[in-house]
Amino acid sequence: MSDLPAAGWRLRGTLLGPDGAQGADLYVDGSGRISPEPLPGAEDLTTDGWIVPGLVDAHCHVGLGPSGPIADLEECADQARTDRDAGTLLIRDCGSPVDTSALQLRDDLPEIIRAGRHVARPKRYIPGLAAELDDPRLLVDEVRTQAARGDGWVKLVGDWIDRGLGDGADLAPLWPDEVLAEAIGAAHEMGARVTAHVFGTDALPGLIGAGIDCIEHGTGLTDDLISEMARRGTALVPTLINVETFPSIAEQATRYPRYAGHMRDLHAHAWETVGRAIEAGVPVYAGTDAGGGIRHGRIADEIAELARAGHPDPIGAASWSARAWLGRPAGPAPGAPADLVVYDRDPRDDLGVLRDPSVVVIRGRRVSVGA
Repeated sequence: MSDLPAAGWRLRGTLLGPDGAQGADLYVDGSGRISPEPLPGAEDLTTDGWIVPGLVDAHCHVGLGPSGPIADLEECADQARTDRDAGTLLIRDCGSPVDTSALQLRDDLPEIIRAGRHVARPKRYIPGLAAELDDPRLLVDEVRTQAARGDGWVKLVGDWIDRGLGDGADLAPLWPDEVLAEAIGAAHEMGARVTAHVFGTDALPGLIGAGIDCIEHGTGLTDDLISEMARRGTALVPTLINVETFPSIAEQATRYPRYAGHMRDLHAHAWETVGRAIEAGVPVYAGTDAGGGIRHGRIADEIAELARAGHPDPIGAASWSARAWLGRPAGPAPGAPADLVVYDRDPRDDLGVLRDPSVVVIRGRRVSVGA
């Protein structure tokens, strides 16, 4: 990680943002923030290139590995560094049993917005990850607990396979509608937003009707539910590179043919479903679901999948639009931390360019330079 010159940096190039492309002459002061004025003596960091506000992974899990929770915080930091070097400078950590708040103090890592632990029922989620509640009526108190532990987000498991149904096991909701309404209301009273893992359809009406703020995955969305999300402003983070794993999940579920068939069907229609949500006006953002089965550093792959689904602004869905949704400056505003990614070519012409940033600047410091 390179030092920030005392006189600051100067970045010249083409800035991408919600209004398209415009010429930019940006200055970063000695504190690592965007300067409102030119800085005499600032060193040129880049004199040409395409500048993008730091990318956002809106569904990520720092602290989860293929075998479960990661106890070593430095190993957790390695995951965050991998994301950083791919241009992701803001992470919404969408549920983790590991307290990564210590990583938030480090200037060399992306900003992490934590959602605390997943909240689930016993045997209705991946073992060892969630706070499990024997009685669904305890959800309200647990949501308050997780809202206090996180950074303005709470993560529910909305549906999961119910193996108690034997051979007929399939995705099924975890929570009664009336409990969801009270729990989501309690989170909102505390200033927190709520999101939920949902693959199928049955859990969605109760969650959306209860005022949930975001749906993760959402492969079971119907046109009526999409319309209701658009009306309410409920966001969707579809994690399409994770949806690509649905066929392999089905292959491992031969004991439950109904569930396996359901997962295959959800996969087959996922891109069309996301496209209908986009057309209806649902806010759709990029999230990789990194951690566990998805490796970190794949935000460019998710952006490409959103484009495949018909997103008109897939880069914005992982940059300026997502930043604004998460309460951060959409672009390099004066006084804001200088979190920027620079590319040699216009990534709008070829999204593959996003896989190879030439410069990554985090809080004003250059941390990665391409060959």
